[in-house]
Amino acid sequence: MKEKILTNVRIIDPSQKMDEIGNIVIDEKGKIKSIGKKSGTSKSAEKIDLKGLVAIPGLVDMKAFVGEPGFEYKENFRTLSQAALAGGVTSIVTMPNTKPVIDNVSMVDFIIRRGRDKAKVNLFPCASITRQMEGNQMTEFGLLKARGIIGFSDVNKTIQNSELMSRIMNYASDIDVLIMQHAEDYELAKNSCINQGEVATRLGLQGVSDIAEKIIIERDLSLLSEFPCRYHINQISSKNSLNVIKKNKSNGIKFSTGVSINNLSLNQNDIGEFRTFLKLSPPLRSEEDRLSLIEGIKNDLIDVIVSDHIPEDEESKRLPFAQAATGSISIETLLSLSLELYHNESLPLEKIIKCLTINPAKILKIDKGSLKEGSVADICVFDLEKPWVVKAEELKSKSKNTAIENRKLQGKVKMTLLQGEVVYSN
Repeated sequence: MKEKILTNVRIIDPSQKMDEIGNIVIDEKGKIKSIGKKSGTSKSAEKIDLKGLVAIPGLVDMKAFVGEPGFEYKENFRTLSQAALAGGVTSIVTMPNTKPVIDNVSMVDFIIRRGRDKAKVNLFPCASITRQMEGNQMTEFGLLKARGIIGFSDVNKTIQNSELMSRIMNYASDIDVLIMQHAEDYELAKNSCINQGEVATRLGLQGVSDIAEKIIIERDLSLLSEFPCRYHINQISSKNSLNVIKKNKSNGIKFSTGVSINNLSLNQNDIGEFRTFLKLSPPLRSEEDRLSLIEGIKNDLIDVIVSDHIPEDEESKRLPFAQAATGSISIETLLSLSLELYHNESLPLEKIIKCLTINPAKILKIDKGSLKEGSVADICVFDLEKPWVVKAEELKSKSKNTAIENRKLQGKVKMTLLQGEVVYSN
C-alpha cells in the first residue's frame, strides 16, 4: 500500500480531545503516522483533499445482527459490511441469536472463519450468556473468551433467574468478561408490543410499562454491588431507568449503558396507524422519555449509542402489529441520524462522536475508536451539512425494514477507510 495523506480535513477525535483542521498521514502499513494541523506531508504520498469534510475514527457499533448462519435471507456478512461501511461503521459487535445459536466453541470457530472470509469490516462476535439463550445454564465463558468472543449477551432475552444472574456475574468477574444484558422483566412484558399508555390504548394493543425495564436494572445493579463484573445494559428507553442509573453511579457502582439511535430519534407517536416498521424492542416510548435519554447522554449517564440493527424480511413486517417481527435496519443511518441531534442543538458534536467511537471501544477493551499516532487507520469521512432523504430501496442492507423511511437528514458519509484503504466512497 502506498502512503496516503488526507489533507485540509476537520479532524474530530474525542480520544485526543482534538477538533482542528489538518492532515492525516497514513503509512504503508495502514497505520496513522501523524495527525493534526502540525502533521507533515510527503511528495511521494497519495494526496486526498477533503476540504469542507470531517474525519472521525471509524464508528464502533456495539449491537448489530448478522444473519449468518441460518438467516442469510435477512442479512449476510457481505451485505452487513456494505451497509456498515456506507454508514462509516468499521467495527461491529455481532449478536449470537443465529441458527444455531453461538454458544459453543465450534460455532465460534465457524463464525470467526466465515466473517474473516466474507466480511469487509472488523467483526467482534458475542456468544450467548446461557445455552440456547434459554436462561437456564451458563455457557462456558472461559473457553469462548479464549476463542475470540468479545462479550456475552442473550440479545433480546433477559436472565430472569436472580440466583443464576448472581452466579453469572461472579464467574464473569473472575475471568474478566463483559456481560451485556437486555433489561426487561418477562412476566411484565409478556405479549406486549408497544409502550403502555395512550397510544397503546388508542390502537388497541397490549403495552409494556417502563417498570419492566426498571425492575431488571435495579436487580442487576444490586447484584453488581456484591459481584462487581464488567456489566453493560444493552439499551435503555425510559426516564425511570435513568433515575436508577444516576442513583447507582453516584453510589460508585461501575457499569456502562447503551441506547438505540431509534429511541433517541423517535417516540411512540411516530407509530401512527400501526406502522410495523417502528415495532422495536425496547419499544418507542413518550417524548418525555426521549428527551430524558438525550439528557442522559449529556450528563454521562449513557455511554454508547448503538444502531440495534435488526434486518427482517418484508413478509415478517407486513403483518398485524401484534404479530409483526420486531426490529429495524439502522447501521447505515446510525451516524446521519445521530447528527440530527447536533443540528437541532440537542447534543454537542464531540459528545455524539464520543458515544459512537472511543466509548464503546473502551467498554469492549479493543484498540479501536481513536486516531492516535500508531493506531490502525479506520476512518469515517463525512459531510456535516449534506442533506439527503432516506429511501429504503437505496440502502445496502439485504432487508429494507427501516423505521425512518423518507426522513430528511443532514450529514452524510462520503468516504470510509479500513486499515488505510478506501473501502467506500460516495
